[in-house]
Amino acid sequence: MSSEPILEDVLIKRSQQKKRTSPLNYKERVFVLTKTKLAYYEGKPERKTRKGCIDLQKIKCVEIVKNGGVIIPCQNKYPFQVVYETSTLYIFAPSNEKRSVWVQSLKEEIKQNTLVVAKFHPEFWQDGLWQCCRQADKLAPGCEEYNLFGDISRKPLPPIPGNDTAGKFRRPPPPPPLSDETEAMEEQVEEKEEIVIALYDFAGTESHDLTLVMGEEYVIVEKCDVHWYKARNKYGYEGYVPSNYVTAKKSGNLDQFTNSSPQDKGGGFMVRDSSSLGSYTVSLYTKSAGEGTPSIRHYHIKETQTIPVQYYLAEKHHFNSIPELIEYHQHNAAGLVARLRYPVGKEGSSAPTTAGFSYEKWEINPSELTFMKELGSGQYGVVRLGKWRAQHKVAIKAIRQGAMREEDFIEEARVMMNLSHPKLVQLYGVCTQQKPIYIVTEFMELGCLLNYIRQRRGSFTSATLLSICQDVSEGMEFFFSKQYTTWSKQKYVLDDQYTSSSGTKFPVKWSPPEVFNFCKYSSKSDVWSFGVLMWEVFTEGKMPFEQNQNHEVVMMIMQGHRLYRPKKATHNIYNIMQLCWHEASSSFSFTSPLHLLV
Repeated sequence: MSSEPILEDVLIKRSQQKKRTSPLNYKERVFVLTKTKLAYYEGKPERKTRKGCIDLQKIKCVEIVKNGGVIIPCQNKYPFQVVYETSTLYIFAPSNEKRSVWVQSLKEEIKQNTLVVAKFHPEFWQDGLWQCCRQADKLAPGCEEYNLFGDISRKPLPPIPGNDTAGKFRRPPPPPPLSDETEAMEEQVEEKEEIVIALYDFAGTESHDLTLVMGEEYVIVEKCDVHWYKARNKYGYEGYVPSNYVTAKKSGNLDQFTNSSPQDKGGGFMVRDSSSLGSYTVSLYTKSAGEGTPSIRHYHIKETQTIPVQYYLAEKHHFNSIPELIEYHQHNAAGLVARLRYPVGKEGSSAPTTAGFSYEKWEINPSELTFMKELGSGQYGVVRLGKWRAQHKVAIKAIRQGAMREEDFIEEARVMMNLSHPKLVQLYGVCTQQKPIYIVTEFMELGCLLNYIRQRRGSFTSATLLSICQDVSEGMEFFFSKQYTTWSKQKYVLDDQYTSSSGTKFPVKWSPPEVFNFCKYSSKSDVWSFGVLMWEVFTEGKMPFEQNQNHEVVMMIMQGHRLYRPKKATHNIYNIMQLCWHEASSSFSFTSPLHLLV
C-alpha cells in the first residue's frame, strides 16, 4: 500500500525560511517516507503531530550536501537536501550510513519523476548566498550537473542473450596495444599520486582520523579543505590529518629536516641556510666516545659541476636531491662523525595548533570540558582555563546571556573557524546546544600581551618589541587578506570606553576620527588601532593619553594631536605609527605596516 512506511527515523530539519523574516532554527522531527509522500512530525514516533509533508512527485532533486565550512549547530552532522517546487529542505542525519540510506531510498522513489533537474546547488544556501557559486538569488539555477544516481552503475543492464541469439554475438576483438604516447600519459597519471611526510606526531581524536608518525610517508587521498587532508598510511588505513602537520615529498623541500623537537642525544641534526647565499649546511650534534664533551659538527652540502647537478657530503656519495642525500646518511655515516639519526628544530619548537580538533568537528560536547581557574572577564563573558577530554589545555569563554545575539555569535564563530594562522589564536570549536554558549580556543600560556609586557617592563630590547609588532601585523594582514572585517564596534571588549550622544560605545583612545564623527568602522580603523598598539608595546604597557579624559582625547585627535614617540622607538618606527594615524591614508592597509616593519 502507498501509505505503508518505507523508512521512519528521528532526524533534524533546518527551517526553510520561506519568508525573509523567518528565523533560522534546527528542530528534531520524526520523518516518514512512503511511496507517495515524505512527511515529518513533532513528538515521539508513537504519538506525533504532522508538521509538514512533501508530495514525492514534486521533488526535483535529492542529494548529499557538501559542507564548505558552514557551522552545523546541531548534533546531527550529515546533511542532505530535498529540492521541491521553489523550496529546499535541509535534513541532518546522525551518521553517514543513515544519510546514505535516506538519500538512496528517496532517489529510488523519485526516479520516474519528470521534474528532476539537470543542475543543482551542492552546498548550503546560507547568509543570503549559495555557498557553492556565491549567487545571491535563492531561485538561481544550479551550478553543478545533477545525475540522479551519480554513475551508470545503477542503470539497467542490457538483456542477457539467450541460446537462440548466441550465434548473432561475436566475441569483441582484443584491444589494440597501447601506443608510447598513451603509456606515457598513464605513467604521468600514476606519478600524480601525492606523497607527503609527517612533520609531527598526530594522535587522532576521532574514529575517522588517521594517526601520524613523524618522518613516515603518507599518500594524500583527498584535500577536503585547506586545513584537513584525507590520507592513507603504508598499511592501507585512511583517515583525516591536519594539513599543517605534513609536507610534500619533493626534491627541494627541506621542511622535514627542520621541524622536529630537539633531544639531548647524539645524532640530532638540522639542515639550515649556509653563510654562502643559496647553499645549505648540515649541523650534527655528536657524543662521540673519544671526545670529552658533546659537540656540534658542521658539514657544507656541496654541488657537482655536472649537468644535472648532484649533491654530496662525502666525495664518493653523490645524490640527485638533498632529501636523498639526507636519507642515505640517516643509515650510513660514510665520512661523517656519526649517522644523521633524527632531525631537530629551533629550541622551543612544537607541533602547531590544528583548525578544530578534527575534520568538521566544531560543535564540542560540554561534557568533554573540564573547567579550571578563571583567567579574566570582559564585556561579553568570563574566560576560564580548561581541558578538553582531560588532556588538551584550552581557554573556555562563557558568553553572558543577553550580551550578544546568538545569530551574531554564530556568524563570528563561522568566520573564525575558517581561519588558521601561526599568529592568530586558534578557535577549536563551540558549544551551542545549551546556555551559556561556550567558545573553546587555544590556551596562551603567557597570557595577555599587555600584562606580559607590563610585568617585564625594562627587560625588553627594541628588537624584541619590534618582533612583537611584526607578529601582530602578520596575523592581521592574513586576517584581512581573507576579506574578514569583523573587528566592528560590537567586538571590542576593552574597558576604557566612550558613549557617544547616539548611545554607541567604542574605545576612544584606540579609535580614528571617522569613528567619532560617523561611527564608521573599516579595516582602516583597525590600522589606526594597530598604530596605538605599537605605541603601547614600545612604551612597555603605558595607557595611551593617560593624563586625559575621553572627551579631551576626542578633541585632541580632531585637532590633529597624536601620541608622542616612545623612547624605545626609533624615528623609523615612529614614522610607521604616524602613517597608521594619518587621516588621508585610506589606502594604507595591514600589508603596509607589515612590509615597513620587515
